[in-house]
Amino acid sequence: MASEEASLRALESLMTEFFHNCTTNERKREIEELLNNFAQQIGAWRFCLYFLSSTRNDYVMMYSLTVFENLINKMWLGVPSQDKMEIRSCLPKLLLTHHKTLPYFIRNKLCKVIVDIGRQDWPMFYHDFFTNILQLIQSPATTPLGLIMLKTTSEELACPREDLSIARKEELRKLLLEQVQTVLGLLTGILESIWDKYSVTAATPPPSPTSGESGDLLSSLLQSPSTAKLLNQPIPVLDTESEYICSLALECLAHLFSWIPLSTSITPSLLTTIFHFARFGCDTRARKMSSLNGSSQNSVLNQEHGRLGVLAMSCINELMSKNCVPVEFEEYLLRMFQQTFYLLQKITKENNAHTVKSRLEELDESYIEKFTDFLRLFVSVHLRRIESYSQFPVVEFLALLFKYTFHQPTHEGYFSCLDIWTLFLDYLTSKIKSRLADKEAVLNRYEDALVLLLTEVLNRIQFRYNQAQLEELDDETLDDDQQTEWQRYLRQSLEVVAKVMELLPTHAFSTLFPVLQENLDVYLGLQQFIVTSGTSHRLNITAENDCRRLHCSLRDLSSLLQAVGRLAEYFTGDMFATRVNDAHTVVERLVKVTLYGSQIKLYNIETAVPSVLKPDLIDVHAQSLAALQAYCHWLAQFYSEVHRQNPTQFVSLVSTALEAITPLISSKVQEKLLLSSCHLLVSLATTVRPVFLISIPAVQKMFNRITDTSAQRLPDKAQILVCRALSNILLLPWPNLPESEQQWAIRSANHASLISALTRDYRSLKSSAILPQRKIQQDDTKTVIHQTLSVLEDIVESISGEATKSRQLCYQSLQESVQVSLALFPAFIHQSDVTDEMLSFFLTLFQGLRVQMGVPFTEQVIQTFLNMFTREQLAESILHDGSTGCRVVEKFLRILQVVVQEPGQVFKPFLPNIISLCMEQVYPIVAERSSPDVKAELFELLFRVLHHNWRYFFKSSILASVQRGVADEQMENEAQFSTIMQAFGQSFLQPDIHLFKQNLFYLETLNTKQKLYHKKIFRTSMLFQFVNVLLQVLFHKSHDLLQEEIGIAIYNMASVDFDSFYSAFLPGFLASCDGVDTNQKNVLGRNFKMDRDLPSFTQNVHRLVNDLRYYRLCNDSLPPGTVKL
Repeated sequence: MASEEASLRALESLMTEFFHNCTTNERKREIEELLNNFAQQIGAWRFCLYFLSSTRNDYVMMYSLTVFENLINKMWLGVPSQDKMEIRSCLPKLLLTHHKTLPYFIRNKLCKVIVDIGRQDWPMFYHDFFTNILQLIQSPATTPLGLIMLKTTSEELACPREDLSIARKEELRKLLLEQVQTVLGLLTGILESIWDKYSVTAATPPPSPTSGESGDLLSSLLQSPSTAKLLNQPIPVLDTESEYICSLALECLAHLFSWIPLSTSITPSLLTTIFHFARFGCDTRARKMSSLNGSSQNSVLNQEHGRLGVLAMSCINELMSKNCVPVEFEEYLLRMFQQTFYLLQKITKENNAHTVKSRLEELDESYIEKFTDFLRLFVSVHLRRIESYSQFPVVEFLALLFKYTFHQPTHEGYFSCLDIWTLFLDYLTSKIKSRLADKEAVLNRYEDALVLLLTEVLNRIQFRYNQAQLEELDDETLDDDQQTEWQRYLRQSLEVVAKVMELLPTHAFSTLFPVLQENLDVYLGLQQFIVTSGTSHRLNITAENDCRRLHCSLRDLSSLLQAVGRLAEYFTGDMFATRVNDAHTVVERLVKVTLYGSQIKLYNIETAVPSVLKPDLIDVHAQSLAALQAYCHWLAQFYSEVHRQNPTQFVSLVSTALEAITPLISSKVQEKLLLSSCHLLVSLATTVRPVFLISIPAVQKMFNRITDTSAQRLPDKAQILVCRALSNILLLPWPNLPESEQQWAIRSANHASLISALTRDYRSLKSSAILPQRKIQQDDTKTVIHQTLSVLEDIVESISGEATKSRQLCYQSLQESVQVSLALFPAFIHQSDVTDEMLSFFLTLFQGLRVQMGVPFTEQVIQTFLNMFTREQLAESILHDGSTGCRVVEKFLRILQVVVQEPGQVFKPFLPNIISLCMEQVYPIVAERSSPDVKAELFELLFRVLHHNWRYFFKSSILASVQRGVADEQMENEAQFSTIMQAFGQSFLQPDIHLFKQNLFYLETLNTKQKLYHKKIFRTSMLFQFVNVLLQVLFHKSHDLLQEEIGIAIYNMASVDFDSFYSAFLPGFLASCDGVDTNQKNVLGRNFKMDRDLPSFTQNVHRLVNDLRYYRLCNDSLPPGTVKL
């Protein structure tokens, strides 16, 4: 090796060259290789020690520390003990000498390297590792350094990474737990002494609006006046050094609390001290001072101030997030809540100088976030525990939470608070359901709070009260859930309204309905401002202020209609009888409003501000239809309960609703409104099913319109919905009537003529599509196929869950179209977009009407498909037709899934062909592709083949197996079974985690239901191959998210024959492991205890995998040859 001095100069120039912006990537790679090779040398660390003490170049220092890190974490076993002693002695000295002058990132890295040594050697070879840290903390000059070392130790030793054996991990945690009490005592001492030191000087505060704010709540929250007095002390002003030390101590505490169990080591004085620091976050005076003085230094100091509050809240939240609370810690918990709610009271206190909102705006955003997290944890984890304490005033807490929620400065903050209320309402609902006896008492306790909440949430969604904030919400950009910011705001608000409605139905209704009524009056009053000239209608409201007020009123009406719709479920079921009048009033109003909108054609009206008012009017109309649709379940119940006594009310409601719908079903109406009316029509036809629907002129007009080929076709979505509604009117049985009065003959004839009209063009393709076509003809043909099949598929899907009679009639009408589809299929086999639609249709038929199709025709369909999907055709679809081609094959496989699940013997003759199609044609094409396309469907089909056709492979009856014993099983089609299992095994070697999870679940299901792992063929020739593959997967960490599922599967396989597992498989597995020596293999074998229960066994599996990885890591890191810089 060259001299140390020369090497240092060479390294410095290499580093400067590496980071120079003119250096090429190739030269960087050369330098990187050189540096890596240098680091691998046996004596490299001595040079690095010299570099660290002799250079000021940051890059060189960082590189040298990386060399040490690599040596300690990967090569430490091979380092001579004399060298280890030297390193353990030199690095801490280096840190002590230079810690004040080193850049912080170099200092932190050096601390990490020393902690890494402790992780390997403490306490056996590095016995003073932890005592050194404690001494550093106790010596004022090195307290910050000691705290950094302590935090790094907590991070690296409490939850160490993979590169340690399980035994060492357990030992380290035990050693650390022994030190917890001492460490917490030290940290408490540091924080208390700094607080006390600076509090003394601030003992006599100047009079200010915030001093001495004991508040009426405080006495009930804090039992002892002394605590209240303590918490009312003014907040001390710390110097920079003290502030830094406090922030380090709080960071240490937050990390310690993340892994130490709750116990009495966490003393009341420590908790009180943390709360003192939490007050830094809600101290607005410091901010005021810094802005008055205008000095940037002060504002930086103030940011640090706020940061102490954030760190203290992090500590509190770490404790709060633990669900398992020992009995002796409950009292501490109560004290914590009391102190936090003192802070909440402080934050939400109004006085002359501040409104609550301005106070919250002044606080650090991170502090507010942490505080909200605390409140969420309190409600979700601890409320049930704390509510029973008589000294904890829950109602007063809700009052503070209410203030905090409705003064949030940001939308996100408000959403988070609404989530907390949702948690609280869920808690209350489940509590009431489990304690029906004192339901009234519980509700009475919270009634006022809930009514307040409801009123305020309703106000918040109305422009009338909250225009400035609501106009900030984006109503155009869709988020991941396909909703805009405004829609999310409204939806979350309405969920809270609905949950209150569930608890207090009468209050909620009486709060909401008058507000709705008020806005409805404005809307219904618009008629007087409509001016008609010729064919155009104009809304004669032009003053800017009036237009703005109308805009707000319409937006509010739209929101309130959504609210009324959301509450529909609370008027049905058991609630029906008691709330029938309220619901009738609502439905009557909604029917009136929808009819009014359709009659005066508000959606086509001209307005002074068309870009704003026109969308508003359309939205109100659409929302009134959607709200009415939500009440269709109530209408159905109303129909069955009152149709005998007083049908006129019901007939009137339905007829008027249809009068409102009919004019809107037109291609000239805006899509939003058109689809709302179509959905309402479908609900009336499907959910309510009035017997007189078919005889209403409006409905007959719709039938004529849809079946008239000369009329302009509706947009696709609307056409499908209207056809579904008309089909359902004819096919679904009428409620409240016996079979003899269902008039099936007439309805069947009508349905046949409806379908015949809808499919006229499609059926005519049968003769022409076989011939070669020009491009234009081909496009027209595709359009006809698309339009017809989308309608037919929807009709079949909507009927698939209905009574046999309805499905029979449906298939009778469709029969000719289905046969045409089958005849057309071969002509379009090379056009994957058409094949995709045809297979979608057939899949829906198989799922919904396979019984009605009958066996001969079903066989014909399957045979046609099997003939068409040759190996070449499958390869073309999967490899060349992109995602559409893959979709075609997936749908074909899903049709086969339906077929193989069919009970009875009818389709059993197809099994050999289906299996050979899967294993000889589809599988070879997809097996080698990394893309997951087709694989999931293929394996699901193979699973269904096994699951539903077990006797195809295993003939023996239960009786025979009892008589002969398990050994003598009759196996058939063994070769096919083996290839299927092999495919499953291969899938576990591929990276796709979803496929892995699905296939593991399938194997486990087959074992649960059919005892797969116990079958002789599996036991003797496959079982341990699967176990081996699963262990390798765990070892390579390729599917770490599924660790638990893989462990359970290995147990289920091993438990078939534990004796063989322990005596043959495990020794064989260890013998075949590369990269570990015989001694290590023996240790691994000894550590795998012969447990036979699931938890111990899976623990042993994870221990084996972890330790095997650790030994390989150790053995791989023996140093190669020497390289000179």
